[in-house]
Amino acid sequence: MRLLLIGRNGQVGFELRRALAPLGEVVAVDFPECNLASTDSIRQMIDTARPDVIINAAAYTAVDKAEAEPALARAINAEAPAVIGAAAKMIGARVIHYSTDYVYDGDKATAYREDDATAPLCVYGATKRDGDAALAASGAAHFVFRTSWVFSAHGANFVKTVLRLGAERDTLSVVADQIGAPTSAALLADVTAQVLGQLRWRDAGAMPSGVYHLTAGGETSWHGFAQAILAGGVSRGLTLRLAPDAVRAIATSEYPLPARRPANSRLDTGKLQRTFGLVLPHWQAGLDHVLDQISKKS
Repeated sequence: MRLLLIGRNGQVGFELRRALAPLGEVVAVDFPECNLASTDSIRQMIDTARPDVIINAAAYTAVDKAEAEPALARAINAEAPAVIGAAAKMIGARVIHYSTDYVYDGDKATAYREDDATAPLCVYGATKRDGDAALAASGAAHFVFRTSWVFSAHGANFVKTVLRLGAERDTLSVVADQIGAPTSAALLADVTAQVLGQLRWRDAGAMPSGVYHLTAGGETSWHGFAQAILAGGVSRGLTLRLAPDAVRAIATSEYPLPARRPANSRLDTGKLQRTFGLVLPHWQAGLDHVLDQISKKS
């Protein structure tokens, strides 16, 4: 396969470069060579690469900043997937795209399924929801992988922020009333490679286009996640001032931000596991792997 990876320098894109390499020729691009806010840039890139599969791992992900930059967030998150889908359909390419738990309002008592109604609370969530719909409307064969709370050893994310603050502070307050599944970028990349590998020998009709929820197993709060990060850092000999039990649990209302977040970010991954015959590991396994990587570099 000839694979076009958009967003090679992001958390997921970085891991995809590793995971996709055994599948074929990978053409990996990022800004400014590919500007997702420019229709002409997207079309020219796809026309030049002529890929069998387009993997779009790029997005406008500054959740709070999006409230002040809705037009740019919409161009990258909502309009670009429509252009990618239309170009893919013209050359017969399949598209893999990543989405977010923020398309839901978080009011459901149980984990969200793919057929649940979307009702985003913020600009970021709304633009991602619209991008999912635009890709589907393009008519291109596609998989949309909705995930949550992504982290890795590469780039900026919650794990690295907590470790940094843990080395600087004696106390830390973290929201405890938002629940989800922290998901490593490595897991997203590995599952993507598994799915693409299956396309080589399985009937494509057995793997229909559409949305699939893809998160690690288990669930926790941001507060619980922070405690697990610090505990894992201590066990690996990282120099930290902040003890896990010194992390104070607070309500979302005590830490107001420009963009509203869903309280329930749990996603039901049963459809993905049944369709592709996968078993998804617990989020702690992904955290352990990332902490191992970070500790080796320190």
